[in-house]
Amino acid sequence: MRALGYHLLIEFYGCDHDSLNDVGKIKNLMDDAAIVSGASIVESVFHRFNPHGVSGVVVIAESHLAIHTWPEHGYAAVDLFTCGETVNPWRAYEFLKKGLTPQSTSTKKILRGEILGDRNTIEYGPTLARIGHAVGEHL
Repeated sequence: MRALGYHLLIEFYGCDHDSLNDVGKIKNLMDDAAIVSGASIVESVFHRFNPHGVSGVVVIAESHLAIHTWPEHGYAAVDLFTCGETVNPWRAYEFLKKGLTPQSTSTKKILRGEILGDRNTIEYGPTLARIGHAVGEHL
């Protein structure tokens, strides 16, 4: 079974408050993580919230890298979704881990768009089909 993409869901715990609240630092880390992974940056958008927190996304030709920070908790949630075979999201993960210096991490890898054998058909289950159908009815 193949997949169209890989989605890493990352949680960084015990990060420095000031780093997580610095929109410039977070943007630079995320842009550099995209480059280190081999991705092609299309656009980056980041926002600092008041009184604290940063959210942002790096749109890449191969999908996206996103981050949401909670400096008051020393926590950052990061999504690295990459498609194709030229980008290595684990390189971006290691780069961000080094830059944010968390005390602990949790990571989940999800295959996106799983392809069955030679049929080039995307696999999905009955639950997903029902959800997709229900959503379609309300459009």
